[in-house]
Amino acid sequence: MNIFFLTLIIFVLVYFILNWFVKTSSKKISKSIRSFTIILSIILAILMAFAGRYIFSLPFLLMILPLVKTKAGLTLLQIVRIWGLLRFLKNSGRFTFNGINRNLNAGSISLEEAYKILNLDSKKKYSREEVMKSYKKIMKKIHPDISPELTRLASIVNEAKELVLKDTL
Repeated sequence: MNIFFLTLIIFVLVYFILNWFVKTSSKKISKSIRSFTIILSIILAILMAFAGRYIFSLPFLLMILPLVKTKAGLTLLQIVRIWGLLRFLKNSGRFTFNGINRNLNAGSISLEEAYKILNLDSKKKYSREEVMKSYKKIMKKIHPDISPELTRLASIVNEAKELVLKDTL
């Protein structure tokens, strides 16, 4: 019933607009279209000024972040996860880009660090398949074939995998 009335209202409005269009001169139509365009632009500008606060807010950004892909085929969410992994490794002294603290990079990692690197909970017991699944998920993102700069990071993840696999046995 509501659809019928809505359709009826739309047809009546279209009829009046077309009737006005036929009866008026071209100058008046062009002036009306021009003023309508200006008014619509002002309304859209005001609307975007108020809606811009919400469109560029953090929840909206987090909502669209997984949808945006980079040229490398990674989503921005995956890049943020890699950045978090790099930050964790840098803070632990296991990984640096500039070659400083090489002596820290040579040491072995602890079991708790290995679990964190593989995004696993150190308090839980995992099967070999679960560890390998987590390892493969990370290696898809940081494999040296994808980016040669990540060779050291890949070796750290390999070391973490070996350590966690020894712990699961």
